Amino acid sequence: MFRARFKNEIVAEFLPPSRTQRKQRLIILCDGMPSIPSKQPLSDFLAAKGFWVIYPRYRGAWESGGEFLAKSPHEDILNVLDELPKELKEIAFGQRFRLAPDQVFVIGGSFGGAAAILLSLDPRVNRVVANCSVVDWSILDTAEKAETANSNYAEYIRQAFGNSYRLSDANWNKLRSGTFYNPWHHRKEIEGSKVLMFHARDDPNVPYERTRLFAELTGAALKSLMRGGHISTDYVVRRYWIQIKKFFESA
Repeated sequence: MFRARFKNEIVAEFLPPSRTQRKQRLIILCDGMPSIPSKQPLSDFLAAKGFWVIYPRYRGAWESGGEFLAKSPHEDILNVLDELPKELKEIAFGQRFRLAPDQVFVIGGSFGGAAAILLSLDPRVNRVVANCSVVDWSILDTAEKAETANSNYAEYIRQAFGNSYRLSDANWNKLRSGTFYNPWHHRKEIEGSKVLMFHARDDPNVPYERTRLFAELTGAALKSLMRGGHISTDYVVRRYWIQIKKFFESA
């Protein structure tokens, strides 16, 4: 994969489609948190399907500069979109690519699913897929068994991941406000036809019922899976690619 930098802070890996297409269709991948950047195989899969792929690191995470959660992570993705169309300059060897997407799609899982849903509010984004997505950060107070319910979670992130996430207690606690980076706060604004959600009923980390209610209130399509736990986005995209492809083509 190639690398580029957006807004002088956001580092992103990217791939052009493996074959030339009449239209430039872009998929942006939004990672969960905490996670180790590992969607390169999924990027290869999507590029082989004829899509451009951008796989950014949120501000304050991994290779990107800044502080994590200083801004809503979906705003980092909007900043990437703000620079398109753009001549992408690959960092290592200076190879140049021209990207002026005709359509933009977003795929996000778990923490990144919240970004995907919020990005659906932007008219430049045609469709989004949210897998096992956080739709309401009230889970920080209600999901007793989830590791995020730990009151010292930010400290755990710092201890476990070091500088991979530059996360302060104050920035983490912004999630408890109910308005910051929270799809539930925008449920009346969400255009359900732009959102396709996947969620397993036995997900131990992100409660299924809140997702089901969110889909009901917004009109978003929800594929409920009987089991699988907190399913990986890579698995969901490959397993349900025909359904996802049709959803994208409906834009």
